[in-house]
Amino acid sequence: MKRMSLIVIGAASLAVSAWAMQGRAQVAETNVPVAHEKPIVVAAAGRVEGASETVEIGADISGRIVDMLVDEGADVQPGQVLARLDSLDYRARVRSAEARVGVAVAERDRLVNGARPEDRRQAEAQRAHAQAAVDQADVEVTRRLGLMRDGVISQEEYERAVRDAKLARARLNEAAERSLSVSASARQDELARAQATVALAIAQLDEARALFAKTEIRAPQAGRIIRRHRRAGEMVSPERGQALVFELADLSHLRVRADVDETDVSRIATGQRVFVTADAFPGQQFAGRIVRVGESLGRKNIRTDEPAEKKDTTILETLIDLDAGVKLPLGLRVDVFIGK
Repeated sequence: MKRMSLIVIGAASLAVSAWAMQGRAQVAETNVPVAHEKPIVVAAAGRVEGASETVEIGADISGRIVDMLVDEGADVQPGQVLARLDSLDYRARVRSAEARVGVAVAERDRLVNGARPEDRRQAEAQRAHAQAAVDQADVEVTRRLGLMRDGVISQEEYERAVRDAKLARARLNEAAERSLSVSASARQDELARAQATVALAIAQLDEARALFAKTEIRAPQAGRIIRRHRRAGEMVSPERGQALVFELADLSHLRVRADVDETDVSRIATGQRVFVTADAFPGQQFAGRIVRVGESLGRKNIRTDEPAEKKDTTILETLIDLDAGVKLPLGLRVDVFIGK
């Protein structure tokens, strides 16, 4: 890679004209292409990447990989399952949470619906029976009062009848309260508590299902698996920094991310035509167009092998779409030449 700044003036202009006439791809002594459909105004260092930056795909929970469903080079679709973790424990949590929801819903429905019709009929029958016992006891008290006044029975026998009548009335009150309780609607506080119990059980079920879903590692977007970091049988653990499983890139078309020197930022704009070269492909040029120019300056992202390279240069990051059909390895370092 050579110094990334080239302004076509003076002798350089003559070199461009000469190259254009002769059709040569490079100036032998500099190894920097100086020909293009339009004069070159800026040169910069760049690196090839996919339509999206490389996406790291990892596990959100700890576990052992039991199925590895894709390998490097596989094209995948959004949501496609790439790998599975051991899920027995998480599946059991889901079933347990489902059971808790069932119990909570049944208890709430019992409060809302009230007692069964047969329970209500039984409670009313018990109340009626207790009422009959009270009526009978009152009659007996009246009868024994007369017998006592006539001297037929003792006062103690009369008092026993009075006690029996009081006991019968207490039983009637108890039966009446039970009948009312069985027939009454649920109290608001009881119903609110039951509703809250159901909501909590459902939330716990949702949490259990979410954890279970994380046992499947899925592709977040379409692209190609460019690296696999784990094999079936290995453990993954986000807590220990061992979650990474795949790297994914969108290779539907390629881009170059270039570092344009701060002294050249006034000469670039979106839409400008660009060509790039690489030491790995001598004599070849790959065309493209600037699609985005950074909003703020920053530090260099790309280092060349030149001993005289400045390390503290401030750059403006520029994104270039390469023309359809260009095939280059991701991460390849290239020289970028921007025309007017």
